[in-house]
Amino acid sequence: MINNHYEVVIVGAGSMGMAAGYYLSKLGIKTLLLDSHNPPHDRGSHHGATRIIRHAYGEGRQYVPLVLRAQQLWGELQNESNMPLFMRTGVLSAGAPGSAFTKEVLQSAKEFSLPVEELSSEEMSYRWPGLTFPEGFAGCLETNSGVLFSEQCIRAFRDLGLANGMTLLPYTKVEKLEVNSGGGAVIQTAHDSYHTDFIVISAGARSNKLLKDLGLDLPLQPVRKTVSWFQCEQKLFDSDVFPAFTVDLIDSHYYGFPSINESGLKIGRHDGGFQVDPDDEIRPYGLDDEKDIRSFLQKFMPLANGPLLKGSTCLYTLTPDEHFIIDQHPEFSHVFISTGFSGHGFKFSSVVGELISKFITKGKIGYDISGFSLKNRIKD
Repeated sequence: MINNHYEVVIVGAGSMGMAAGYYLSKLGIKTLLLDSHNPPHDRGSHHGATRIIRHAYGEGRQYVPLVLRAQQLWGELQNESNMPLFMRTGVLSAGAPGSAFTKEVLQSAKEFSLPVEELSSEEMSYRWPGLTFPEGFAGCLETNSGVLFSEQCIRAFRDLGLANGMTLLPYTKVEKLEVNSGGGAVIQTAHDSYHTDFIVISAGARSNKLLKDLGLDLPLQPVRKTVSWFQCEQKLFDSDVFPAFTVDLIDSHYYGFPSINESGLKIGRHDGGFQVDPDDEIRPYGLDDEKDIRSFLQKFMPLANGPLLKGSTCLYTLTPDEHFIIDQHPEFSHVFISTGFSGHGFKFSSVVGELISKFITKGKIGYDISGFSLKNRIKD
């Protein structure tokens, strides 16, 4: 019979939750992770094999200190796990004339003295013949960043955390949260109840449904997204010669990965998508998803517009401004919320897991995360 009292219970064992469990387990904290599925899985935001990690950050300079620490922690995790977690491909951030995203990439690089190279459309096409950007496009190449193997990262956190004494219960859906104002909480599942001193809500697309038990109604919107893999001219798009990339077209934004081990060019669209209920079945990848990506490839990467090799769906959990929510509950100081990572959060999961563990054990985080607070995000 499992001991049903834990110092910390983490609801949601995806990217942030699994990382937090690992860092807490390293500190000897008795920690339980609950997840509706069995991570890594394909019902959240971490599957699909790879994620970009970039340091010069178009979404805002407040992210740069966090992502630099995240990169360091990924290196430490790779060494400890002896698993390949990171590939240094470099990242190209390109944009149409007037792109605010590309401008912020350059400004963040300048402010934090990041090694980057500014490139014109002609220079990008010369260096990577697989690209055909029109005149006026501009790019920024950072060579120290690249690709994280996301599912491997989750496995590394999981395996090491379990070895440290962390408890994980997969296929365990949380049905109700009861939090005491004086401290402590009870988490009810279909089969059992768990008591804890501190609770972390990191349930991705289901976070808002759970938080309503605690009097919060956050502006979180689960959105169906897709990624695609296309057969490409291997000599042009292989990971030895081609970087991971983002392309801001002002009215749309695409991102992608080189062909790793001849897997094909992987590409997705960051904006758009369809609002969904995370408890419903997600419509599978279809022809309309493929057509949207092909229109981008035909114009900008025609030699990667080969046969579709694979299509997959995933979920974003969007906040209105697409910035994260990382904060204490305004009423219950022993409840910590980590959600709304809006499709660009995976790279930060190592540092978010670390800062959650620091907050729980030391009462402080060590980073300025004021931009990710609940203030002005709680619905009336």
